[in-house]
Amino acid sequence: MLNAQNTSGAAHQPAVADTFTALDQCHQQVLSTLQVLGDLIERLDRDGVDAESRRMAGEVVRFFNQSARQHHADEEKHVFPGLLTSGDALLVQHVQRLQQDHGWLEEDWLTLEPPLNAIAEGYSWYDLDMLRQALPVFAELYQDHIDLEESLIYPEAKARMQPRAHAGQGRERSVAKRSASAS
Repeated sequence: MLNAQNTSGAAHQPAVADTFTALDQCHQQVLSTLQVLGDLIERLDRDGVDAESRRMAGEVVRFFNQSARQHHADEEKHVFPGLLTSGDALLVQHVQRLQQDHGWLEEDWLTLEPPLNAIAEGYSWYDLDMLRQALPVFAELYQDHIDLEESLIYPEAKARMQPRAHAGQGRERSVAKRSASAS
């Protein structure tokens, strides 16, 4: 999700701003998809499984199985490592909490996914009360998680990544100039 290509086709780290823009956009998709899940539960209560509830359930399942999981993997790979080695005990504690949240979110999702997948396939063996009880827990954990990332973790990570984003560029320009003048 966060890989980028330069003009020569060689893979490189995406620009810091692009990385965090993608992560922020995924947070917005999380919140939007949680709203779809809430709307789905209301629809199931009112209409049962119909074509629209099947579509909604499929959308929720696809998002959390694919985009949300990839988002967590991207954070674990690109955002958290530098913060965990920062030497700032409080920052490390917050990152470890976010890593733990990823585990809890996955566990919550593994509870929600089977009935939602069944709904997407047109089955009606879901437990509406379980979905009603599970959604607020899942949504609140995601909201708290996103709030901590956007208020503290992402700004800290951006600040620490920014100097690295330009490291070596002067050396590359110098080598390019020498190569051009030698020709």
